[in-house]
Amino acid sequence: MDTNRTTHTTAAPALGHYEIDPDASIIEFTTRHVFGLLPVRGTFAIRSGSIDINEPLDDCAVRVELDAASFATGSRQRDDAVRSARFLDTARHPLMTFAADRLDGTTLHGTLTVRGIARPVHLSVAESASSAGSFTARATARVDRTVFGVTASRGMAGRHLDVAVRVRCVRGGRPLAQDL
Repeated sequence: MDTNRTTHTTAAPALGHYEIDPDASIIEFTTRHVFGLLPVRGTFAIRSGSIDINEPLDDCAVRVELDAASFATGSRQRDDAVRSARFLDTARHPLMTFAADRLDGTTLHGTLTVRGIARPVHLSVAESASSAGSFTARATARVDRTVFGVTASRGMAGRHLDVAVRVRCVRGGRPLAQDL
């Protein structure tokens, strides 16, 4: 994740209820492996979500469901291990959720739930762009996996994930033909 990029924020989207388009949205992450020597990049899929843009903007609400089994790094062995009971335990905890009810400037304050454990996570909204009936947004966060009980392979697997979220949101659901 390039944290040195110049950020650009445009005007807030129109007030209202928006659905996150899972096909046009993604969560990417980077971490370190093998005692911090090797970078690892991967993704999670967004299953569903919604964003309510309210007045004042501080009262915006976000609800997102992530498919825990969608964890993907390009290494089948690693991906299977992370999905196992030693790490994410996707058989017992198929969903990860994020819920936020407060936007403070460009920081979205919320709660991430992983493996049934809920902890605060703050997303830094880096940019947003609006068009008729939709908007896109990009945000970043740093997540400590150990606070969610994902503690296997200390030293070998990185403790922190630097997360980049990109979402496309459409007013009330499916995009209009002119938005495609």
